[in-house]
Amino acid sequence: MIDILYFAWMRERIGLPKEQVETGAATVADLIDELIAREERYAVAFADLRAIRVAVDQVLVGFDAPIAKAREVAFFPPMTGG
Repeated sequence: MIDILYFAWMRERIGLPKEQVETGAATVADLIDELIAREERYAVAFADLRAIRVAVDQVLVGFDAPIAKAREVAFFPPMTGG
């Protein structure tokens, strides 16, 4: 099992702040593909990957990052600030 966290508009589109999933995904991209295949709300949330950042066990990574031993994957929009 892996914890998946959603922040900001990702959370709003998916309707959950967090969930646990059983996955056979090798990478973040594979996990996204599995989620999109589950329900339309995931397809909507992940429609533009350029607008999404991802962290695996609280470390920013790319979509090709492995998740085999990960405990947590977090998805969120890019941060802006001032």
